Amino acid sequence: MQDLQDKVAVITGAGSGFGRAFAQLCAAEGMRLVLADIDEAGLAHTCALLPDGTETLTLRCDVADADAVQTLAERTYARFGACHLLFNNAGVAVAGPSWTTTLDDWRWVLGVNLMGVVHGVQSFVPRMLEQGDECHVVNTASVAGLLSVPGSSVYCVSKHGVVTLSECLHHELRAAHAKIGVSVLCPAFVPTGIADAERNRPARFAAKNPRAAPYEARVRKAVQSGKLSAADIARATMQAVKADRFYILTHPTIKAAIETRMRDILDERTPANPMP
Repeated sequence: MQDLQDKVAVITGAGSGFGRAFAQLCAAEGMRLVLADIDEAGLAHTCALLPDGTETLTLRCDVADADAVQTLAERTYARFGACHLLFNNAGVAVAGPSWTTTLDDWRWVLGVNLMGVVHGVQSFVPRMLEQGDECHVVNTASVAGLLSVPGSSVYCVSKHGVVTLSECLHHELRAAHAKIGVSVLCPAFVPTGIADAERNRPARFAAKNPRAAPYEARVRKAVQSGKLSAADIARATMQAVKADRFYILTHPTIKAAIETRMRDILDERTPANPMP
């Protein structure tokens, strides 16, 4: 996809972080925007940052709710008649040892990070296929989808799922000769709101890992020390979309750890710790 003028972009998690940066960049390309988030104040802030005249539809949407994402698709097509660029981007995170994770940790994170992407694919891709236009799907994963990070089992499982779902989707669309590209975004630490995801944790999933605190402190420090901004990640992502590139690895130095993991698997070695 080279010419994005007047095309339609749908962005989940648009109230902060990558989603906000995607919205700003898509608006600069002259796209029409559908912005979704559970954080309505964040959505309003994002909209306030967009250029005057940007045609925008905003909806409160919990991507863990299949019906809510279906409504998002219906509202998108009712308003604009198309979706050309879909960012399945909403995400949350928890931390702590695997043996003290709670079922609520798993239900919340998998519901948003993995099932949110599943719901986006199921609600939008059939409509994209019917459009027959050139389209693209960007699924936000993480380097945690390519590595196994101590203290991040719930998050890593969710993001590994996003990576393999994206790979399967790519192969399936190719086999169907569809004009729909797929990319999976796998950034490392970037200063975004992910470290504060607990602010949006539903009360029904309140049971938190009792040993999360020290791991959360490490993640917060790593996130705050990130050298690339959300805007940098958005620019790299848009370049990948235009080049029809599948893997988006925004932090090249992490590739050594990914290579080590792959070699551990192929050589049947005990896995190396990516965060020694």
